[in-house]
Amino acid sequence: MTVELISVGTEILLGNIINTNAAWLAGQCAALGLSCYYQSTVGDNAARLCETLKTALGRSDAVILSGGLGPTTDDLTKETAADVMGMPLVEDPRSLERIEAYFRIRGLEMTENNKKQALVPAGAVVLDNDNGTAPGLILEKGEKRVILLPGPPNELIPMFQEQVRPYLQRLEPGILYSRTVKICGIGESKAAFLVQDLIDSQTNPTIAPYAKTGEVHLRVTARAQNEKEAKSLVKPVVKELERRFGQDIYTTKEEISLEQAVVDLLLEKKMTVCTIESCTGGMLAARLINVPGVSETFRAGFVTYSNKAKRKVAGVKKKTLQKYGAVSAQTAAEMACGAARAAHADVTVSVTGIAGPDGGSREKPVGLVYIGCCVAGRTAVQEYRFVGNRGKIRESAVSAALTLVRRCILEAES
Repeated sequence: MTVELISVGTEILLGNIINTNAAWLAGQCAALGLSCYYQSTVGDNAARLCETLKTALGRSDAVILSGGLGPTTDDLTKETAADVMGMPLVEDPRSLERIEAYFRIRGLEMTENNKKQALVPAGAVVLDNDNGTAPGLILEKGEKRVILLPGPPNELIPMFQEQVRPYLQRLEPGILYSRTVKICGIGESKAAFLVQDLIDSQTNPTIAPYAKTGEVHLRVTARAQNEKEAKSLVKPVVKELERRFGQDIYTTKEEISLEQAVVDLLLEKKMTVCTIESCTGGMLAARLINVPGVSETFRAGFVTYSNKAKRKVAGVKKKTLQKYGAVSAQTAAEMACGAARAAHADVTVSVTGIAGPDGGSREKPVGLVYIGCCVAGRTAVQEYRFVGNRGKIRESAVSAALTLVRRCILEAES
C-alpha cells in the first residue's frame, strides 16, 4: 500500500516554521510497512491544494494531509478534500459538543467561527481531538483514502498514534522492523565498501547507510507479518555487521547517541572525565552534559581560548606555544595532561584548532584540529583536517573528540 504526505500551510512555504510533521509521519508510515514515494507542501490556497490532492490520489492509495483544519477563512483543507472526494459538508453534533466543551472547561468564550470545525464530510470517519478543537477525518471512496490531521504536533501525534495508526494497520497487515548499527571512526565511503556485497545481494532484510557528522549509521530493515518474525530476519544481519566492524560499532540501539555511549563506558569503567577546549568553546562538554547521569563521571570542563588561559589552567609551557603554536600536537598533549592534573580526572580530552573563516595559513589551514586524550597518564594526539564552515568544523571536532575518547578508553583496557 502506498501513502503520500501533504503538508498544508503558507507558513511552512515561507520558512516561518520547520515542518517536523512530515518527518514524523514519514517515520510512522515506514514503521507500518507503507511505501511513501512522494511528499508535498502547499500553501493555504484552495486551487493549488485541490490540484495537489488530485495528483496524489492518482498515484497513491492513501493521502495524509496535515494542517489547515482551523476555524479561520484560510483553513481550507477539509473543504477542499470534501470537494475532491465528492462528499458534502454536514454538521456533526458530537464534534460541535466536544468543541463547546473544550471552551467551556477552560473558561473561554467560543466564537462563531469555531462552529466551522464541526462541519465534516458526509460519511467520513471523525477522529476525536483530545488536545484541541479541530477533529481529524478519514474520507474513503472506493480504494482511495484521505486522512486529515490537525497541524499542531501536540494534536497530530496523539491522534495518529491512538486512532490513525490502528486504522492503517488494519489496511496493511505486517510491519517493518529496523535496527540501527551505529559506527564511529570510519568514513561513509569505507563503511559502504565494507558492506557493498551485502547490499548487492540483499532482498529482505535490507541495509541502508546514513552519514552523520563523524558517524555512519547502517539501518537494517525487515518486512514481516509480525515483530517476532521481523526480528529473526534482522538478527543475523546485525551479527554479521558486528563481526565486520567490531569495536567501531558503539551501539545497535536507536536511542543511544555517541555521547551516551561514551558516558556509559566511563560509568562502566568507573572513570572520571574532564574536557579542555579551545576552538570548540565548550561544545564537547555540552554534548557530554546533555546525557542524564553524567554527574557521576564528569569532573570539569575548561574553555581555554587564549594562550594565556592555556598556560594558566593547563600549564601549557610558554616555549611550547612559541615553538609549535597553539594549534599543534604538542599543545594538545600538554592541554590534556595539564587538565587531567587540574581536575584530578582519569580521562581528559583536549581540542585545539582553527575553525575559521579567518586565521588559517598555508602550513596551518582552516579546519586543522588537534585532539588529545589522556587516559590514566597515557596521552594520544590525533590530527584532523575538517572541511566546511565554522559551525561544521566545530561540530566535526566534537564528534571526533568523542570517538577518540571512546577508542582510548578501550585501548587502555586492552
